[in-house]
Amino acid sequence: GTAFLLGMFFVPDTPRWLMLRGRPDAARRVLAELGYGKAQAEEEIAEIEAQLRLKQQGFAMFRANPNFRRSVFLGVGLQVVQQLTGINVLMYYAPEIFKGAGFGLHAASWATAVVGLTNVLATFIAIAFVDRWGRKPILTASFLIMAVSMGVVGALMAGGAPSGETRFVVVAMLLVFIVGFAMGAGPLVWILCAEIQPLKGRDFGIACSTFTNWAANWLVGNTFLTLLATLGQGGTFWLFAALNAAFIPFVLLYVPETRGVSLESIERRLLGGERLRRIGR
Repeated sequence: GTAFLLGMFFVPDTPRWLMLRGRPDAARRVLAELGYGKAQAEEEIAEIEAQLRLKQQGFAMFRANPNFRRSVFLGVGLQVVQQLTGINVLMYYAPEIFKGAGFGLHAASWATAVVGLTNVLATFIAIAFVDRWGRKPILTASFLIMAVSMGVVGALMAGGAPSGETRFVVVAMLLVFIVGFAMGAGPLVWILCAEIQPLKGRDFGIACSTFTNWAANWLVGNTFLTLLATLGQGGTFWLFAALNAAFIPFVLLYVPETRGVSLESIERRLLGGERLRRIGR
């Protein structure tokens, strides 16, 4: 927290904030510091100006336009799906999970640290390949990896705390799960939730999906111990495996591929009534 606070003193104001306060030259300097060329910076400035001139319609648009409601509900659905993968169960209860896998408190604490580090490093997979491979293929692979890894963990822990080398297989599978999440469902859900919303309703759509993310996060985090008591360790991980497997057809049927597609094109197809999975490529 202290490092984050200190780092805030070195973060520049955003170009949008500077434009809101009538400081376009300062906005251009920030864009230049971020690596924008002169032409790119002017294009970004023009886009920000257009957005600032456009009045957000938000809830009024949600009530009046059924096509906008579709994108809002898709964003909400994506955030629910992200939380039902079980990621924050692992993040919140990692020490207990590793103790249940047969590790002592000290080893469980170290394993928890490795989980966090793996999450950070695996995110770079998405950064490197999201615009090369596309959103849908990576997202599909993400859910497949998480389903398989959770299924294996459930099988290994179904009979109680594993022993010997099996404990390390459990750790390996949980790290594979983290990689699956961090390379796909973690970052890509947030990207898609922004890309699928039309400009006039983007603030409202993103606000709805963000609220849903935290609500689903709370629900999953507060029901995990109940699931453990009801289904046992093996059954609980099998449940998350089944959910991740079920999310694959959800992606294939409803999520658009937005790689290389302009936001204007996505908006035009959405508001024109195209099926959700076809508003992208």
